[in-house]
Amino acid sequence: MSQSVIFQPVLAMLILTGVVWLVLFARRMSYLVSQKIDAEQLKTPSQVAALIPAEVEAPANNFKNLFEVPIVFYVVCIVAFLLGQVDGLLFNCAWAFVILRVIHSLVHCTYNRVQHRFMAYLGSSIVVWVMVGKVALGAF
Repeated sequence: MSQSVIFQPVLAMLILTGVVWLVLFARRMSYLVSQKIDAEQLKTPSQVAALIPAEVEAPANNFKNLFEVPIVFYVVCIVAFLLGQVDGLLFNCAWAFVILRVIHSLVHCTYNRVQHRFMAYLGSSIVVWVMVGKVALGAF
């Protein structure tokens, strides 16, 4: 297996992050324009929370989530590539992580049911820690 295949799911995560950013930008800007809110009123997170409803702000919160656990995913994929440890198991785990994060983002940016979102988060977290463990064990 070519080591570079690990960058396919990495690219998919980057695309997901870009799509969520577009959704947050469109939803937030649409709301600000429709409500005639001046951007100067949004200087702090508390001002944003007071002026923008949760359903409008959900994509922004999801965007922030994409810079938490996914950072571990990016690092473990790069380390696996550099150490020549990319195999079928790691590749499949990487795609499982991406699929679960897509589900997490879809739930978060739409109907936002916490239990559904949490299950996708938990599944993706377990997968990424399996990846970390596999790469760590192979490094010694």
